[in-house]
Amino acid sequence: MAQDIEAKGEPERQDPPALARLARELPAPAQSRPLPPVAQWNPPFCGDIDMRIARDGAWFYQGTPILRPALVRLFSTILRKDPDRYVLVTPVERVGILVEDAPFIAVEMEKSGDGPEQLLRFRTNVDDWVTADAEHPLRFERETESGGVKPYVLVRGELWALLARALLMDLVALCEIRAHEGAQCFGVASAGAFFPLAGAQELAAIEASL
Repeated sequence: MAQDIEAKGEPERQDPPALARLARELPAPAQSRPLPPVAQWNPPFCGDIDMRIARDGAWFYQGTPILRPALVRLFSTILRKDPDRYVLVTPVERVGILVEDAPFIAVEMEKSGDGPEQLLRFRTNVDDWVTADAEHPLRFERETESGGVKPYVLVRGELWALLARALLMDLVALCEIRAHEGAQCFGVASAGAFFPLAGAQELAAIEASL
């Protein structure tokens, strides 16, 4: 598998046993195949490996980008968020990795329906699709320095996808002011759920940060 994780012009690197076993223990992913039941697996923790998911969703191993989408997809299917760290988990072992922000990036949004029937679906950078609803909420964080907004959608478990900036603009265009939990909020609806982005009084500041 070393040839899958090498950079152009650099010598091949030997995978550590833990990483090689992770790749061997799982079949190649397929869209029609159910995801591995990682929430049900409780193998021993075997330490951290030098793997990182950057803020832009790129995966790195020993500082080198993992360039093959199929390999990134494979590892994404066994990713889990434990209380203290992100881990790659198989039935026989569990190893920790670093995630700088969210493990996934939402790169595409589809809207269908209007009003109460509106549905928002998102595709991630590893080709998972998720519909924003009560079980897969949207959440919004304010950036301290810029005052801007970072939107996320829950994909599964405790794994969130950060929406690409282009999608934020599209999402804001669908927002409306609505009464929510006793206050006037600026937010967006999907699958019968309402997700507040900010208080209505903050609307001008939000628009200025876009």
